Amino acid sequence: MPMTAYEVLHPDRNLSCVVFASPHSGRDYAGSFLRRSVLDEHAIRSSEDAFVDRLFDCAPRFGASFIKAGAPRAYIDLNRAPEELDPSVIEGVSRQGHNPRVASGLGVIPRVVANGRAIYRGKLSQEEAQLRIDSYWRPYHAKLQELLTRAHRRHGQAVLVDCHSMPHEAMDGVARSGMRRPDVVLGDRFGAAAGGEVVDRIEAAFVDAGFVVTRNSPFAGAYITQAYGRPSRGQHAVQVEIDRALYMNERLIRPNGAFEAVQAALQRVVAEVAQIGQERLPLAAE
Repeated sequence: MPMTAYEVLHPDRNLSCVVFASPHSGRDYAGSFLRRSVLDEHAIRSSEDAFVDRLFDCAPRFGASFIKAGAPRAYIDLNRAPEELDPSVIEGVSRQGHNPRVASGLGVIPRVVANGRAIYRGKLSQEEAQLRIDSYWRPYHAKLQELLTRAHRRHGQAVLVDCHSMPHEAMDGVARSGMRRPDVVLGDRFGAAAGGEVVDRIEAAFVDAGFVVTRNSPFAGAYITQAYGRPSRGQHAVQVEIDRALYMNERLIRPNGAFEAVQAALQRVVAEVAQIGQERLPLAAE
């Protein structure tokens, strides 16, 4: 089994109501897991948000917490509900209505990686699936909610920035002829997961740093934004998808020559986003 469910990088002083998270950049591929897979050590990483943790781990410098997964997405997907179990990969699980994520092999215990390549030769037992959920999914989400609750208690609101990456080809069908292809997709579930002012601030930070941004298409947010986005209660959640081709060679899964420049640009974004809520000062009595 992978060594740890998550790692949290804390700021010296909790100045920000923002919590940054990377649930898909875990790369602790245990030998026992690799031996069960039909994929080699390279192919199994294709659905991983490789290096996203390195792009956003500057958050504590600006007073914000950062949580990142230890277990890889191919082992357990933290951006799925624990009930999203796939009967095609877990023994004894019955189908419960149509779930497009589960049907495509991308449930909480994924059946496939990118391009629909199967991970396993056979099925897993329900006991093993539950062990993964109890050992990795539940601790990660318990800690994430703890960070958000703490931020809300200190600052009167909490903002989750859920950081992901997308294949370059994901925007092929969105980019219009003659227009620059979006570099970043912000997902707020069409306004249900975050207040408009919060999303505007995040979008402006990316635009000011030179990124082309669009919202909710083709990624509006999955389980995490749905579960944690409660803007009416002062808890906002925004999913960020960044084009992998900007900073990495997708085929080799290695940082490319632009990695440090993109990392520096994202540091400016993180610095600006971490400021959300810090302008809120007590009003003077009239």
